[in-house]
Order: sequence, then C-alpha cells, then structure tokens
Amino acid sequence: MNNEPIVKEYSREYQDQLVELILTIQQAEYNIPITKDDQPDLMAIENFYQTGNGNFWVAVYNDKVSGTISLLDIGNRQVALRKMFVAKDYRGNAFNTARMLLNHALCWAKEKGVKEVYLGTTPQFLAAHRFYEKNGFESIDSDVLPKNFPIMAVDKKFYRYTVD
Repeated sequence: MNNEPIVKEYSREYQDQLVELILTIQQAEYNIPITKDDQPDLMAIENFYQTGNGNFWVAVYNDKVSGTISLLDIGNRQVALRKMFVAKDYRGNAFNTARMLLNHALCWAKEKGVKEVYLGTTPQFLAAHRFYEKNGFESIDSDVLPKNFPIMAVDKKFYRYTVD
C-alpha cells in the first residue's frame, strides 16, 4: 500500500474513473446541474488537452483516481488550468493531493516555457479560492483574461499565475 497519491499523465485506462470523480463532485457535492454531455472534453482528453503546451494528469492512490488537473493550451505561451478536482477523502494535508497535482502542472508549464496560467472557477468553491491564493494565484477581473481563454458558463471568479 502506497501512503501518498502518485501523479500520472492521463491515459485511457483512467477515463471512467476520472469522469465518475468529476461528475460526483460537481453534481452530488456542489449541486451543479452539469452532465457528462455538457463536458465533451472529458471524452476527448488526448485531442482536447494533450496537445501543444497542454496536458492532463490524474492523482492515483492504490490504483484509484483520487484527483485530476489539466492545462489547456490557449496559445501565446498561456494555458488555462481546468478540471482540478480532488475526491473528498483525499483533500487536505493528510494526502496533499491538490498541491501535488498543482505543483506537477506548474512544473510542466515552466518546462514548456509557459508564461501565464489562468483559471476560472465558481463562486461556491471557496476552499478552492483559498487554495489558489495560497499557491500564488492572483484574483483578476474577467476583462484582463486573454481573448483565447475559454470562459465556462459557471465561471464567475478568475485567477492568474505568472510562471517564473
């Protein structure tokens, strides 16, 4: 038994588990009326995320997906951080799943020469807001987002991280 999650690049073997994880958090935990059909990117991860400076990772703990994160290449050496989800049982300092995922993605971005990471989130994800702010993201107004940034309907709060 491994004591901490391992961050791995997405491969198809994790498809069903990651969709289940994301939908459970969105629907059951946060009561967001979103379905798999509303998120076609989840069924096309290789083509949607794993291109250019983008990628998709899963945190795996004892062969079970416990978290996800992705970077979507939006051009101009900028990426959008998307699909950051951690199963309830793997949140917090005991596992550090979110921090491991974020650090992995930010190291990847730096290696790829990315200059800025942007993200949008929903107002109700208060713990996520604190997490991003604690990890160097600054809150920004939507009018300073790059024109290529894909704003989701549920996104009302935005952040920017400058890769150094």
